[in-house]
Amino acid sequence: MSWLITGGTGFVGQALTRRALAEGKDVRLALRRPFEQGAAQGLMVGQIDSQTAWQGALEGVDTIFHLAARVHVMNETATDPLTAFRAVNTAGTLNLARQAAAAGVRRLVFLSSIKVNGEHTAPGRPFAANLPGRPEDPYGQSKWEAEQGLQGLARETGLEVVVVRPPLVYGPGVRANFAALIRAVHRGWPLPLASVTGNRRSLVALDNLVDLLVTCADHPAAAQQTFLVSDGDDLSTAELLLRMASALGRSPRLLPFPPALLRLGAATLGRQAVVQRLLDNLQVDITHTRQTLGWQPPITVDEGLRRTVAGLRTP
Repeated sequence: MSWLITGGTGFVGQALTRRALAEGKDVRLALRRPFEQGAAQGLMVGQIDSQTAWQGALEGVDTIFHLAARVHVMNETATDPLTAFRAVNTAGTLNLARQAAAAGVRRLVFLSSIKVNGEHTAPGRPFAANLPGRPEDPYGQSKWEAEQGLQGLARETGLEVVVVRPPLVYGPGVRANFAALIRAVHRGWPLPLASVTGNRRSLVALDNLVDLLVTCADHPAAAQQTFLVSDGDDLSTAELLLRMASALGRSPRLLPFPPALLRLGAATLGRQAVVQRLLDNLQVDITHTRQTLGWQPPITVDEGLRRTVAGLRTP
């Protein structure tokens, strides 16, 4: 039986595809446009929404990894972002699940987001898998609605649904703010973050996330469950930068600066969201994941960072 991966050309999807092929799985990729990905079979399905026809891609499929999504963007251009997110992330997901159930697919593993739970946690109170969703932006809302819809479909059809909510994912090929931080440390730029030692952020290395996704494909206890995932080693922003520097073989230039003044400066410049991600807490509790699946992150944060910087252009 085959695995169908949507979003197989993305950051997580390519890593999952490589892992699946290395393990000898029969892998199909649902694609919007032609793309070469090793020995995986590519199937064109076009835009993912409520009207996508999946029948041809689902024949003989046992497990679906649904990674494709309209992702969170810093500079939104849609006039109605929630409607745009719902079209792909909610309606598109539920359309796939309905057709999967009708085609006899056994299990659907849905890559959601910790944004379903919210944007930050109180000190010492990490998000847990049993907490209700409290999304604060359209992307998180669309993912939460998709999760709820999938739970209903699972009850109606018997389709085994597994939901995985990762926090920030890093690894070879990471982009955006995480890559920018690595480059700043590599170039020796002074960063006013030495005093940001009291917060804690959960991250997940790409290889750890992929390992959990693969575990969720066949583990009998995973069906109808929601799992949070992380490296199991939460870091302050200052500690993260120190470990980045260690992975790079560099000495970081971290300057002490009061976090309150950083927040004030960010508000003045309209950069509150960026600074909040550097200063606030966002922790996840993976106890349920560990106990239910017997799963442990296979690599450490330090190894994840080493692999990340090895695959990143830092000059």
